Amino acid sequence: MALSDNQKQKIKDLLFHKLEAKLKSYGRETTSMPFLARLIQDNEKIAAYSFIHSMATTLGMSIYEEVSVIIASETAEESFRNYGVGGAISKNQKSVIGNIIAKLRNSEREADISKERDEVLNASSENGEFQKSGNIADFYMKRNGEEYYFEIKTVKPNIDVFEKSKTKLLEWIARRRKPVNVYLAFPYNPYHPEPYSRFTESGMMDISNDFLVGDEYWDFIGGEGTFPELLKTFDEVGKHFKEHLNRKFKEIAKEKLDSY
Repeated sequence: MALSDNQKQKIKDLLFHKLEAKLKSYGRETTSMPFLARLIQDNEKIAAYSFIHSMATTLGMSIYEEVSVIIASETAEESFRNYGVGGAISKNQKSVIGNIIAKLRNSEREADISKERDEVLNASSENGEFQKSGNIADFYMKRNGEEYYFEIKTVKPNIDVFEKSKTKLLEWIARRRKPVNVYLAFPYNPYHPEPYSRFTESGMMDISNDFLVGDEYWDFIGGEGTFPELLKTFDEVGKHFKEHLNRKFKEIAKEKLDSY
């Protein structure tokens, strides 16, 4: 299945709420951009840039987490955002995970989440301790009795982010002490229509098996055809707000940017 009418309406309601709140509360923090103002020569375009940047910051990754819960809700037994994984991690498990990460970073092994999962689960969990850092999954769902944990990140991370995310995924397996499903997910592919390719990924992820990008992610949680329907839903909301946004840009543009 893809998106039901009920899911589409819930996503629209969420987006309407976010946009309306931003339109009411937004106030330009930056009152002077002397260099940009002189280069662009268009206060309204700068105002639009300022608002859009603020909107993107406000939404962050949370919008994708909330939409994920809505999409998964009709096929999953459970679906939550900011989900506490819980569980303890032993020194032996951390050592095994650290060794896996080091070898992946140094290209001494190829990413294979199935093998990595087995290695982590075979490590002794004796004397494990709760570790606060890395305990939260951005999105979690339980479907057909299986547990799925997702880290949702911005689409062009540096190598440190890939390493930290991979470590977190393996630690989730250690915490749960059973073969759960763990993924790093990106909400869209910035290189479309070309396949996702980021030099900082550096062989850290097992493509499609612990790393989902764009339509792979949305179709995975919602079924085939979810991604284009999701884009269409966003598009419908965007068209509704187009004139509202244009008026806001003009309003912001009346405030003089350059005070130098």
